Amino acid sequence: MISDGCKEDVSPYMSFRLLRGQLEVKSMKSQRYQRGFKKLEEVNKEGIDDLIKLMDDFAPDLATYVIEFAYGDVYTRPGLDPRQRELCIISAITALGGKEQQLKDHIQAAVNVGCTKVEIVETLIMMAVYAGFPAAINAIKSAKDVLCV
Repeated sequence: MISDGCKEDVSPYMSFRLLRGQLEVKSMKSQRYQRGFKKLEEVNKEGIDDLIKLMDDFAPDLATYVIEFAYGDVYTRPGLDPRQRELCIISAITALGGKEQQLKDHIQAAVNVGCTKVEIVETLIMMAVYAGFPAAINAIKSAKDVLCV
């Protein structure tokens, strides 16, 4: 409950302000969302539409969390460049297995940020050692679907 003063950004979709005893609600995206959306647009513009279409009418908050946390908070941290981040993400998704659409999205993102086919394939070959041959083979199939269009 908002008691007094001004409280903003309670929700990524709305900001709430208590002014003169009345609750004012206005549509607003958080700075985290805006930062994440911008980063996602730089990395994988096609992925934004897919993400929002997939969840917009059913679980829009999940799309917001992905944009705010994964891209607005974590992806924008210093220390790794976008190429390194995408190779890490490809490795993690490969190790998880069964996430082919997300893997394909991040393979495309890796290409978008400058990763080469050789770098992507070598990353997936390396995953055979740590995630197993079935995971690496499935990931190679996903990579081929994206890279050999």
